[in-house]
This record gives sequence, structure tokens and C-alpha cells, in this order.
Amino acid sequence: MPNYSLFATTPKALEDILVAELKSLGIQNVKATVAGAAFEGDLETAYRACLWSRVANRILLVLSTFTVKTQQDLYDGVQKINWFEHLNPEGSFAVTFSAKNSEAINNTHFGALKVKDAVVDQMRAKFNTRPNIDTEQPNIRINVYLQGETVRLSLDLSGESLHRRGYRDVTIQAPIKENLAAALLLRGGWPKIAAQHGTLIDPMCGSGTLLLEAAMIAADYAPGLLRDYYGFLGWKKHDAQCWEKLCAEAGKRKYVGLTKLPVIVGFDQDRHTVNIALKHIANAGLQNKIHVERRDIAEAAPAESWQPGLLICNPPYGERLGDEKATADLYTKLGETLKNHFLGWQAVMIISNPELGFRLGIRSQKPVTLFNGALECKLLRMAIEEKAFFIPKAQNQEERLAQVTASSQEGQGDSDAGMFANRLKKNLKKWAKWAKQNQVSCYRVYDADLPEYAAAVDLYQGGQTWVNVQEYEPPKTIDRHKADQRLAGLLAEIPKVLNVPRENVFLKIRRKQRSTDQYEKFGDSGQFYEVEEGGCKLLVNFADYLDTGLFLDHRPVRLLIQRQAKAKRFLNLFAYTGSATVHAAVGGAKATTTVDMSNTYLNWAKNNLVLNKTDGEHEFIQADCLEWLAHEAKQPVPRQYDLIFLDPPTFSNSKRMDDVFDIQNDHVTLITNALKLLAPQGVLYFSTNFKRFKLDAAALALPGLTVTDISAETIPEDFARHSKIHYCWRLVKQCVE
Repeated sequence: MPNYSLFATTPKALEDILVAELKSLGIQNVKATVAGAAFEGDLETAYRACLWSRVANRILLVLSTFTVKTQQDLYDGVQKINWFEHLNPEGSFAVTFSAKNSEAINNTHFGALKVKDAVVDQMRAKFNTRPNIDTEQPNIRINVYLQGETVRLSLDLSGESLHRRGYRDVTIQAPIKENLAAALLLRGGWPKIAAQHGTLIDPMCGSGTLLLEAAMIAADYAPGLLRDYYGFLGWKKHDAQCWEKLCAEAGKRKYVGLTKLPVIVGFDQDRHTVNIALKHIANAGLQNKIHVERRDIAEAAPAESWQPGLLICNPPYGERLGDEKATADLYTKLGETLKNHFLGWQAVMIISNPELGFRLGIRSQKPVTLFNGALECKLLRMAIEEKAFFIPKAQNQEERLAQVTASSQEGQGDSDAGMFANRLKKNLKKWAKWAKQNQVSCYRVYDADLPEYAAAVDLYQGGQTWVNVQEYEPPKTIDRHKADQRLAGLLAEIPKVLNVPRENVFLKIRRKQRSTDQYEKFGDSGQFYEVEEGGCKLLVNFADYLDTGLFLDHRPVRLLIQRQAKAKRFLNLFAYTGSATVHAAVGGAKATTTVDMSNTYLNWAKNNLVLNKTDGEHEFIQADCLEWLAHEAKQPVPRQYDLIFLDPPTFSNSKRMDDVFDIQNDHVTLITNALKLLAPQGVLYFSTNFKRFKLDAAALALPGLTVTDISAETIPEDFARHSKIHYCWRLVKQCVE
């Protein structure tokens, strides 16, 4: 029996598993390639790979490799093969063509037609007849792969993808292909666990693919035994006796293997899905070998008699719009199930969003990258043991409050909270006196003074007193239970020390800011409260947004604008809730323009202005400030303002903006465009909260422009502990450009 050059294709990132699998079949000289493996062998070797490979897509018998620089080269190269050796003139064939980085042929349909013409023309010339085209089950399938200028011309011995085992109802779409399911099981160590009679459970089994692949691995059941079609069955060189021998051998191995099958169980909450899984199990001849029942994930648990083994699943990815919260809750529930019922087990699951993996609350080995179709995913492998458990960080205010409340109810309040209470009392005495002397009604009374209590506490006074608590995210080195205890203790002490009702204390999680945090709404209370600053009335909201609507650290800048605004034309860019506009209006500005891309915040700004009965003309513009500035700066006669406040975000890639904005990279263009709208003798205040920000002074060394760093004088005393909370510059245009 002659030796052939063979090639096996596999889904991306499974090449190492394929190589190991081929070697386990006794195949020599196996070499991994991109999306596959090359090897050599006789027909029996090729047939064995078709019958036994669990992760391959196709097994290809290479007929020729040649160079293609023109379309004619492809035609000529195909015609060099004597196709009568492989196909009778009245037979049927199909062509699969793919190309990568080819200048000669980049249209796969055209390439397939060229190959078809070469075969048909050869047969017609020799026999005055031509073979038929059959795309479903042809006698032979020709596979052509063109990379650059090199063609690999092969016969597809598999005929159709080997992931089609034959047990699945083809009318039912499953979320995972059979060969990927097998790869998850192999990476998860299932063969070894099965050999030790460990149990396998899929708590979200769906149509049963993972269960069936697990049973076939454990039972030494060849994945190709159920298939009734292969690409070699109609091939003229097919060795039927060899194939029948291999199938008979596989049948015996399956018979023996099924007598040693460990416990394999699937749960799913959907009755229809359970019925589909049972149908697939019956199709595979595995009735009474795999147990499936309807059960919710919270109720998934092994029987006492089942030996610990492997829990494996392909949970929902939450890719569809609106599924995020439901999917996150499902992962949290799954994590609790694992912790409560599967101690001592191994767990494997494939996920598309790594953040969802953290919701499980179980540390995993280094994730392995896999692809489910074109979707990049991660394979998590976990030992379910207490030392691997952790409390997932809260994703929103509601979850964080629930965590802290749970700690408080479980009696886990921090016994050292008195230390925080004493510091808060001391701070209150100091800052209350200072606030009264300076007529400040909203101020910071605590800012992580004690490292153990990493939070900021802001006091807002109006018709009532409210407290806004911002928890700084603890470092990973801090135990989550301890962090919960300290926060619970902090929240318990604040109402007592500050003499406010508990319902007037609001908690926020302050993390590294993402691009759209300021614009994200996570509540819907609609509750606004009125406070005062420098004679200005302002509305704040404690429950619905990450920020309250009033940045307290910018208080000195707003008061500076108020003092300088009389009879001026004022422009407020990235205006947020318009507090600077209110200060300018109250200060006597003859006209104001307020620009922000959020209609919600513009309405808030309008309501703020209505509270303050002011004169002057007030304009509100909903727009991306970057685009608006660029447009206005290009006008033949740009708008002119005497006073401009420019306080952009650090970074933004909002869906409402076409480009990504980065304050460090883009501040020169931003400021330069704003200066084109600044009138002679006008003043522009530029501020940023980016701690590592460096102003490009050289680029802003423009004629007639004075740039002064006023950061120190714009940091209020109650924020002095963290003096780099913002930077601020005054830019004065001395003359007309």
C-alpha cells in the first residue's frame, strides 16, 4: 500500500491537540501547521484518521503542490493530474477553493470554476463525456488551497466536515460544534478522569453535544462510526476491505468501552432542549448510558453516590443586546452552585467575555484561547476548592450595596470601625468650621485618611444634609471579605457621626474611569436635591449616576469664572450639568453658550439655570464638542467669547463620537481650536483630571498667548490631601492673531 502526503485541518488554536491526537493513533512524522497538521501514511493511516479524529475538520490526501502566478497556471497545474485514476467519466465531483494573499486569484468562486473546467476539459477530451457536479455527496471532493503563489491540491477524504458525527438533528442549530466540544473535554483532562471512573456533569447541557462527546471519549467510541458518507467511498482507489476492517475493529472497541462507561449527566432548565438532547443520545445509540433531566442551574448537584469528576459547560455568552445583566446573574448563580455542591471537582467552561468569568468567584488556571467559529473565546479550567474562592467585585452600585449589606447582616461588621469614626469626628470639627467661615455648603470631610478605609465622604447641605460616599476600589491584595467588613463598618458609623438619616447616605464605587462613565446611568430614581454654591442654586442627584452632577474639586474654578463673567460672553465646553454656566450667569455674563453631547445633561443644565433667575442670553447646544469646535474654528468669522471653560474627559470612545479622544494626545488641537473662538484679551481656563498629564507648552507657545499654571490655587482646601486631583491653566490672548 503506497504512502501518501496527508493533511488534517482543524479549528484555529486546536493544532496542538490535533498533533497529539494523530500521534496517539500511531501516526508518525506529524507536524503542526497553521490550522492543521501535516503527516504521512498509507490509506489505512488516512482512514484511521477519518474514523478516529475527534478534533479534525477534514483529512486531505495531497495530490500535488505547484506555483500559480496566473490563472492559466492554476488550470495547467490541475490538468497535470490524471483524473481518470480517481474518478470515472460519468462520476461526480465538487470543488472547494480557498485563497489567501494571492495576487493571481482572489475570487474563490472563480478559482473553483477554473479547477472544475480543468477536470471537465480533461475528461471530455479523453472520453467524450464529462463528470457531473454534485455539491452534496460527490464521488470525490477536490480541495484547493492557494496561499500566495503556492497551491496545495488535494482530495478531501472526509467529504464533509468531520465534526458532523451523525447523531445531531441537522435542523437544530447548536451553540458548539462536536469537534470543539471534544477539544474542551481533552483540554479539561476528561480522558484521565473518565479512566478513574470520575463523573461528568454538564449543568447547561442544551442539545447534549458535550455529553455525547464525553461518552464517546470515555467509551473508546470512534466519532466517525455513525457517518454513512465519506469522501473516499466513491473514490476509484478506495480500499473497501481496509475500511471495513477498521470499522469492525472500532465496533468491538465501542462494545467493550460502553461496559465501562462512568456516570455522565446533563441538566437543563428548558424542557424542549432536554427532549432534543435525549433524541441525539438515542441517535448515537447511547440510551440509558447518559442521564438528562430538567433542572435549574441553582439545583444542579451530584448524587452522593457519584464520584467527583468533571463539570463542563458552554454557558450563554450574552452577545445579544440586553442580555448582559441576565447573563452576569447566571454566571454568579453558576459560581454559587459550584462552590456549594461541587467541592473536590474539576470544572471547565468556554466563555467569550473574560469579565463574566470573574463573576464565578473561583480562580482558574491561565485561560486558553479558543475559537467558537469566528468568535474568540477563553477556556477556563478550575479546581473547585475553598482556597480558590473569592468574592467577585461588584459591577454596579446595587451589587456592591448587596455585598456590604450581606456582610452587615451576617454580623461581619468591622470591629475597628471606631478608628474611622474618631477620624471622621476630628475632620468634621475642622471642615464644618472652615465651611461656615467660607460659606461653603458642599465639601469633602474625609478622603481615605486611613488607608484601611479607602473611601471619600462628601457632605451636601441644602434643605437636608446628604452624604455621598465613594468607595475606592481596593487593591487585589486586600481580601474581599475584609473590604466588605470595613465598608459595612464605615457606612454604619457615618450616620451617627454626621447626624444624618441612613437613607441620606449614598454609596458609589469609584474605579479607574472608563471612557463613558460620566454618561452612564445606573439608577432611575429621578430624585434631585437643591444645594447652593457661591450664591448659585444647583441640582444634584445621588442615586442615578456615578457623579452627583457637581464636581466639588472645581469649586474654586467656578467661583473664579463667576467673579470674571460680568458683561462677558461665556463658552462652557464639555459642560456636563452646566454648573460653570450657572456661575457665569449669576456673575453677570451677558451671554452664555453651553455645549455637551448628552441631552440628559443639557436638560439638567437648563434646569440649573432656571433655578437662578438671571439676565442674559443663554444658548444650549447638543453636540460632540470636538466636532463642534473644529467646525466653528474653520468658519470665515468664528464665534467670539471673552471667557471659555474647557474641561474635557481624559479619554473617550463613546458611540456618539466618531473618533477616539485622548486628552494627552489631542489637547493641543483641542486648545488651539478653542483659542480661535477666544476674543482679544479673552481668558480660557483649561482643566484636566488626568494625573499623568503633561501640557505641551512648546506647541502652545503662540504669539500673543500667555499660559499660566494655576493648578495650586484652584485646589480647594478640603481636597488638599490629594493635590493632583486636577490640573488647571489660564490662557490669556493678548492680541488679535
